[in-house]
Amino acid sequence: MYGGDEVSAIVLDLGSHTCKAGYAGEDAPKAVFPSVVGAIDQMEVDDNTNGEKNSSIDSKAGVKDSERKGKRKLYVGSQSLGFRRDNMEVLSPIKDGVVMDWDIVDSIWDHAFRECLLVDPKEHPMLLAEPSSNSQQQRERTVELMFEKYNVPALFLAKNAVLTSFASGRATALVVDSGGGSTTIAPVHDGYVIQKAVASCPIGGEFLTDCLLKSLESKGVVIKPRYSFKRKETRPGDFQAVDVDFPNTTESYRLYSQRVIASDIKECVCRAPDTPYDEASYSNIPMTPYELPDGQTIEIGADRFKIPDILFNPSLAQTIPGIESFAEVGPNVRGLPQMVIDSINRCDVDIRKELFSSVLLAGGTASMQQLKERLEKDLLEESPQTARVKVLASGNSTERRFSVWIGGSILASLGSFQQMWFSKSEYEEHGASYVQRKCP
Repeated sequence: MYGGDEVSAIVLDLGSHTCKAGYAGEDAPKAVFPSVVGAIDQMEVDDNTNGEKNSSIDSKAGVKDSERKGKRKLYVGSQSLGFRRDNMEVLSPIKDGVVMDWDIVDSIWDHAFRECLLVDPKEHPMLLAEPSSNSQQQRERTVELMFEKYNVPALFLAKNAVLTSFASGRATALVVDSGGGSTTIAPVHDGYVIQKAVASCPIGGEFLTDCLLKSLESKGVVIKPRYSFKRKETRPGDFQAVDVDFPNTTESYRLYSQRVIASDIKECVCRAPDTPYDEASYSNIPMTPYELPDGQTIEIGADRFKIPDILFNPSLAQTIPGIESFAEVGPNVRGLPQMVIDSINRCDVDIRKELFSSVLLAGGTASMQQLKERLEKDLLEESPQTARVKVLASGNSTERRFSVWIGGSILASLGSFQQMWFSKSEYEEHGASYVQRKCP
């Protein structure tokens, strides 16, 4: 069929925070880059004046003329995003796990194939990971774009949760996928997602990063984005940050740059507390130092435990000044253990026991320290006595972060999978809606 030794399939996982791409059969993705893009409206810039100057820069920045649709220029990849440009907005194609802007998705895929993997999509079958709650309309749109624009020979859409359970070598599991934009809980039985029991909540890594940012700001810590200062050496080995002023930087780019720093702080110092967080018992906790890029060292105390505990107790977010966006979602968002138990209770009685004993953690936010132990402890308290609760997470954080991609890599390189591909000839014969038959 399409597989075989010569042509390896390509596995793409476009998450809400990063996009992972690589070859099937390998153990980690080759390319990992942010799934946001920088966009500059070309209306503001008069084209003919900058035409000559820009052409040389564009070839380096990986910007194609074809991407100037609707007179805006898109910059993809962490390098071109790290470079500050006037009036560049940072846009995300995905809102609440659903693709809103297909132009951006197109440019992200294009970047993955052409810049990162350096392959011609016409020659490789594609395995795409999709959220468990993807609608038929979304799937058909994906299929059309892949077959019509990229002319792929074959493709397959696999659900995130299924891939995660394959990555851990199970066909039945309860997958807790906590990513950048949201946390999704999906029971998988014999390789199929039980749709009626899928639960999702808007608290993901990006929300926690925002909480940390706001919480630090309320304590008077100013996080200077990387572009807003230059480091000057006063004495050998002694640096001083000199502020540089850029009036035309957009708000969204400033926020993006701050979030990059805040999420690094989060990954370095945060860990889930063993017991539910309360101000009194965590007020005298030892501080942890963290050095910001501009050289100032900040001390982080109770926030190390408070921020991750929002996953378990979402109402904590309301105690952080400046998180207004959360007020409308507040009351109906439940904590992780509660959602897990609700999801299991919506499944068939016969498989509940098996799901309790294989709760799988996946995604970047789930690789937070101590998260696994805390979730297991909370589930033990709230689950029925007969259930044996076991929370499983792969030992290293790389595998946990990329478990969806790794599952895709395993699946697409299986010999028995090669007959499952949805081929271009079938697409031409039956149309896009046939994806519902081929990729359940």
